[in-house]
Amino acid sequence: MAASDQLLVVIDPVARRTDGESVRIAKDVLSAGAATKVCLPEGPEEFARALIRRGARRPVVVGDDGALLRAVSLLHRRRELAACALSFVPVGGVSSLSGSLGVPVGAVAAARAVLEGAERRLDLLVDDSDGVVLGALRIPSLPSRPSAPVPAGAPGEETGGHPWLRTCQSLVRTLASRPSRLASAPATGPSRLRIEVDGVCVVDLDQPVEAVSVTPGEAGCGAEIEVRAVSAGAGSSPLRLLGHKVTVSGADFRYRADSVVSGPVRTRTWTVRESAWGLTLPART
Repeated sequence: MAASDQLLVVIDPVARRTDGESVRIAKDVLSAGAATKVCLPEGPEEFARALIRRGARRPVVVGDDGALLRAVSLLHRRRELAACALSFVPVGGVSSLSGSLGVPVGAVAAARAVLEGAERRLDLLVDDSDGVVLGALRIPSLPSRPSAPVPAGAPGEETGGHPWLRTCQSLVRTLASRPSRLASAPATGPSRLRIEVDGVCVVDLDQPVEAVSVTPGEAGCGAEIEVRAVSAGAGSSPLRLLGHKVTVSGADFRYRADSVVSGPVRTRTWTVRESAWGLTLPART
C-alpha cells in the first residue's frame, strides 16, 4: 500500500463534543477506503503534536473551519505546508470557509472526497506577522455610536405616587444627568485608510472607506481586492482590482481574517503566495 493511501485522521475535540454521530460516520467511511490511524487530541497542543508527527501519512482533519485554519497555520509556521496535502471533513460547526474552498458539505460526501478526490493547489494570503488567510480578509467600517438609552424616570416623565417611588425617580434622574462613558465616546464612522496594491496607492487617507475585502483568487491569478469608498456614493460600483501585495495603513483598524478578528494595527501588508498549499477536493468533471 502506498504511503499516500495511509491516512492520519485527526479529530478536533470540538467536533467530538458537538456532533459525535458525524464523526463516527466519517471514521467509518475513511476506514473502509484506506488504512487509517485515528488521533483524538484533547486540546490545541495535542492537535499540533499529532500533525507534526504525521510521518508519511496523509493528514485528514475532522472538525470545524477553525480546525482547518489551525492546521494550515501550524504547517505554514513550520514551513511544511508546501509539501503536505491536507484533507478536511467539516464537522462540528458552520463550514462557510471550507465550503467556499470547495469542500463538500456533509460527513459522507466530504469523506468520499478525501478518498476519491485529488489535490488542488490553492493560493494563500500571508501577512507581515506570519498570519495566514485562506478564504477572505475583511476590514469593515468602524461601528456607529449607538444611541444612549433613556432610563425610566428620566426628566420629563410624570412623577407621583408613593414617597418611595419619588425618591427612586429622583435618584434615577441624578444618575441620568451624569455624563456616561458611552455618551463621551467620540463619534465613529467610515475608516480613513491608505490602501496600496502592488506598490501603487489606490485609496488615500482623504477618501473615507466603508469596507475593504481581499480574497485569494484562482491559483496564480493574484488576490481579488474590493474597496467601497464613501465618496463614490450610494449605489456606485466598488473599486475592484487584482494584485499580489496589499498594504493597508492609517488610523488603528481591526480586520477579520477568515473567522478570526485581529488588531488594532496601524499598518499591515498581505502578500499572495501562489499555489502555497494543497487541499484534497472532488475531482473536476
